[in-house]
Amino acid sequence: MQKRACIAAGRRSAMMTLASLAGIAVGGVPGFTATRAKEAKVAKQGRRKITQLIGSNGWPLSPKDVSVWQAMGLTWGRDSVGPGVLPPPSDDEVEVDKTGTGFAFDLPAIIARNNRNGINSLLLLAYTPVWNASRTGDDKSAPKDVRYWERYVEAVVRKYSAPPYHLKYFQIWNEAAGPLTGGAPQATFWHGPNFDGDRHSGPYARAMQDYVDRIHIPAAQIIRKYDAYVVYGGWPDQGGLSHYFEWLEYRSSVHGARMLDWIDYLDIHYLGIPQMDALYQRYVANGDARGIWQTEIGDRYMEDPHFLPTYLFELAVWALGRNWNEDNKYVTMVYHWDGFEPFRLTHRGPPRTYNASGSSLIVLHRTVSGALSPCRISFRSDSDSHVRALCSDDAIVLQVTAAPGWRTVYLDDLPAVGSSRFRIALIDAITGTRSPKESLVSGWERNALSIRFMVPESTNGPPDEAPRHLAYLVLTPVA
Repeated sequence: MQKRACIAAGRRSAMMTLASLAGIAVGGVPGFTATRAKEAKVAKQGRRKITQLIGSNGWPLSPKDVSVWQAMGLTWGRDSVGPGVLPPPSDDEVEVDKTGTGFAFDLPAIIARNNRNGINSLLLLAYTPVWNASRTGDDKSAPKDVRYWERYVEAVVRKYSAPPYHLKYFQIWNEAAGPLTGGAPQATFWHGPNFDGDRHSGPYARAMQDYVDRIHIPAAQIIRKYDAYVVYGGWPDQGGLSHYFEWLEYRSSVHGARMLDWIDYLDIHYLGIPQMDALYQRYVANGDARGIWQTEIGDRYMEDPHFLPTYLFELAVWALGRNWNEDNKYVTMVYHWDGFEPFRLTHRGPPRTYNASGSSLIVLHRTVSGALSPCRISFRSDSDSHVRALCSDDAIVLQVTAAPGWRTVYLDDLPAVGSSRFRIALIDAITGTRSPKESLVSGWERNALSIRFMVPESTNGPPDEAPRHLAYLVLTPVA
């Protein structure tokens, strides 16, 4: 099947002698450097980097953690801020200097560290103090008195949007949704009067109206008052995209506006590129929203070590074709960077170590490190391979999923002028290991560059599935 890759059309009729190309410069891709240099100049004006797309839930809590984040290319963090409005009689006090589970960490110090190290911070505004909850003792229910919710939001945004923090992105609540599939009539983080432990709950009939009227629009009005941006709280995968449309387009009779009118960045959790594209076509392409984020993705999906690098590479390809005209238009945050489960990005120490998912981010970050641009040459692969492509500075990067054995990728219509050369490398997408030169052979077949490569019998995919291997073919011009 034909797809588009990077470099302007052209033809080459001369045959090239077959050669092993694992990191060895090879002559005979005429015009490559000149063409790519021009395209790289255009790309660098926008300087879109794959790291701009990638973040994680949680924060780096030490300089060592920062170095781990930087190695994986994480440029966004997300966590709570609180504990919020204190109970009466001290209801004039609002504490917003803590974050994390149990509000155990000092938030100002974390944001200052993030700012020094190029890590963006998204603050999650949630939940209801139990003393103000409409459902007794339930902090995931609507507030009885919305004024306390507004006081909390005001305190957070006023403080952290100002110097020395300069934060511009604030997220309202987390996974308020409904109706839900899978036997859950109420959202995990948004409870109505009939909530009784998830599956035994009655439906929350006013879930949408209560959320939009009492939570979202009041908070969004405050956020925009401080010239900051509103991020929706993350529509969960089991909520159904059609219900998300309904919520976004619901017009509040209390506020005389749609929820969508008070959202800058749509947000989803654990969904795929097709769902992102549906949101793009419906709301972003026409200017109703500025962009689309996923503030949670991964979790047990990362039991498949291919999941994260494949999703992020595909996201970059998709974003390059969807008017990626601002740095933070598209953002994804992994859940979670830290833990004891083998599918997290890292295994909590001491010493801290990288799991396969974390290692795959290091390889992705190193392999696709330059300014991104769409690829513009045609490419094909054999039936046991799947290929995606983009350009990173001057290099063509092909992400290949393939079964064991010799596989072939064909690049059509390479330019036909000049005398430049290029290198080809085959890189394991999980470990970063480069294959030996004997594993790569290239040649010209009917005006197409063919690259044959050996996929090892010991693949890096899930051990309980049909063997499949994930790797990068990187073509780099040599002056």
